Amino acid sequence: MAEFEFIPAKVGNRNCEDYATFGNLSTRYDYVVKGLASDDNYPDEACYPWLHYHMRIGDVHIDENLLAGGEVRSNGGAHTLSAKKNFDISHPNKPGWRLRHTCLEGPENAVYFRGRLKDNNMIELPEYWKNFVDPESITVSLTQIGSSQDLIVDKIEWGSRVLIRSGNASAIDCYYLIHGERIDGEKLIVEYEGQTPADYPGDNSEYSVAGYHYDTKEVNKK
Repeated sequence: MAEFEFIPAKVGNRNCEDYATFGNLSTRYDYVVKGLASDDNYPDEACYPWLHYHMRIGDVHIDENLLAGGEVRSNGGAHTLSAKKNFDISHPNKPGWRLRHTCLEGPENAVYFRGRLKDNNMIELPEYWKNFVDPESITVSLTQIGSSQDLIVDKIEWGSRVLIRSGNASAIDCYYLIHGERIDGEKLIVEYEGQTPADYPGDNSEYSVAGYHYDTKEVNKK
């Protein structure tokens, strides 16, 4: 059974004024509601707004999905389940089984685009790739369907479309997988000297490392 402990903190300024408890809802967070209108003998502590901002919790066992609207962080060691980016769900086809996938990882901040090209020689890349992906970094993988077509990447125009041709004049029918490195930030530094992710020599504000909680003061010193 999990044990909960709330650790309160004061927020706002001391305020012992009375406020109505009826009418329109207020956006104030520092209401003090007194038991009796004539009761002014309140201790100083009662006149501070309190916010229960932190909860300490013991072991929790969850049998189904865990949904979070914000970040889920772990202050444990590096060898945690979250150190690999996973999802784990009830198996969609086999009752009593589960299904786990993990994210593909690599030495760059990259995006991909995939699909099928049939009876056409042009792959239109997403509009948002413009000023988002380095056009010089784009690579294309083709998988021919049905027959040998001797497929060739003829050229990549303006980082916005890929032209394919068949070396044996066959009708084109293939799957494609296209990768490109993002340019909205620093290049990833793959190897660096240090003891924790906070020692990363680049801009740590661009990254969220699973299983690690940054000390923002230390990160901002870099």
